[in-house]
Amino acid sequence: MQAVVYVGDKLRRLRDARALTQEELAEKAGITVAALSRIERNSAEPRPTTRRKLAEALGVEPEELVKVGD
Repeated sequence: MQAVVYVGDKLRRLRDARALTQEELAEKAGITVAALSRIERNSAEPRPTTRRKLAEALGVEPEELVKVGD
């Protein structure tokens, strides 16, 4: 059985752990707040380039956003 990974849930936890607002993270990653909001609500799946930007802004490897568990 394959685990389902919700990038938005992981992203929100990482953002909260760094005490960043959606506005701050969106600005650091170079994406819109609306796009970040959709990703965090799991309404949109980020493209690999967007995932890399978000990971860099959070100081983690892109794989961290899709890692199961945690």
